[in-house]
Amino acid sequence: MSEKTNPYKVPTTGHVWDDNLAELLNEPPKWWMIGFWASIVMVVVYFVMYPSIPLVNSHFKGIIGWTSIKELKEDMQAIERSRAKYENRLSGMSAAAILADDELTQYVVRSAKVLFGDNCAGCHGTGGAGNPNFPVLVDDDWLYGGKIEDIVTSIANGRRGNMPAHAGTLSEQEIADLAKHVKALSEGGEYAPGKELYSGKGKCFACHGPEGKGMTALGAANLTDGIWRFSPGTEEAIAYTIAHGVNDQKDPKTRNAVMPKFSGKMSETDINKLAVYVYKLGGGQ
Repeated sequence: MSEKTNPYKVPTTGHVWDDNLAELLNEPPKWWMIGFWASIVMVVVYFVMYPSIPLVNSHFKGIIGWTSIKELKEDMQAIERSRAKYENRLSGMSAAAILADDELTQYVVRSAKVLFGDNCAGCHGTGGAGNPNFPVLVDDDWLYGGKIEDIVTSIANGRRGNMPAHAGTLSEQEIADLAKHVKALSEGGEYAPGKELYSGKGKCFACHGPEGKGMTALGAANLTDGIWRFSPGTEEAIAYTIAHGVNDQKDPKTRNAVMPKFSGKMSETDINKLAVYVYKLGGGQ
């Protein structure tokens, strides 16, 4: 074996690779050995202090009695203690009263995000951005009104819109003309043949108003703002809604639009908190 193969002049195992690389028998550095034995000590200490060794029907629970569930409960108790000063004040307060208190409003906006995610985001989307066929909550368009009292009522009692299907009372051409007029209304114009139907045979004005501005008392949409609940605003999609209506049980092709009520599923305080959260998303009136 050449000096090049073993430049440190230490004993080897006799294993040499490629006549140039030898396996030496020198000891590891002291710092490395100290770390090695310290790690063994740490393992033993861990096994004694924490749950570790499986037994026949259970396991060794450790001398400090730690469990992840116990730690979770302690953390939850700490969170509840920090929230208590706000939650105690919220009990019995109306949503309007909460909005009048800046400190409570800030707390509710942060904490009610979880309520929204658990109960509302599935339909209205994360952050109220909306989903197909479900209203956007971050704009200023409200079918039933955007005042805080209106939002509380919507959450507590639910909403079920109703628009009759016109496929049996209007011809395909009349439905097409009416759709063109509704489309024109959203763009600030009108379509004469459809306008006549809107105010006459179609009886659209009875719910949507003579100018198409809608009626919050009925949940009738504003047709002039360019915001569409069930479609991207194409004439075909508008015609479908006119033909088959909304929640018209007589028409199997009707569009379904039902918001469940949360009264009885949520406490009054949680409903008020959720209403404030929705109000503060940006579209509250």
